[in-house]
Amino acid sequence: MNLSEIKETLKQLEKIAFKLPNGELVPRHFHVTEVGKVTKNFIDCGGTVRNEEVVNFQLWNANDYDHRLHPEKLVDIIELSQNKLNIGDLEIEVEYQGRTIEKFGLDFDGTNFLLTTKQTDCLAKENCGIPEQPELKVIETQAANTCTPGSGCC
Repeated sequence: MNLSEIKETLKQLEKIAFKLPNGELVPRHFHVTEVGKVTKNFIDCGGTVRNEEVVNFQLWNANDYDHRLHPEKLVDIIELSQNKLNIGDLEIEVEYQGRTIEKFGLDFDGTNFLLTTKQTDCLAKENCGIPEQPELKVIETQAANTCTPGSGCC
């Protein structure tokens, strides 16, 4: 999800809720403590120079149970960040405190913002000698007990 998408979504909501990948909701008394542009300049293991930019939201649980972040306030925070930091319509990455600071992607299911899992990856597999992983082939069978030798279903 990028900034324009979250702003449009927030304008349609009366409350904000974030759901973790395990299905639990981030406590309602969370705060967005940071909105920023993160620029990552790096060299992958194949020697290619790469540049990535994302918008970072940091969610934090405070012991402040009396205040809730309302959608229009978050839109104001986002727009202020865009203006002050010259942030374009970038993808959003969310930081949240788990066992350590965890980073998530962001999606929306019609009710909640979903914190989606992110995975590390090798960006230069062809230069590192890492073989491509073959896709698993799913074989459908018509019914149980119809497996015959050599059909590939056993």
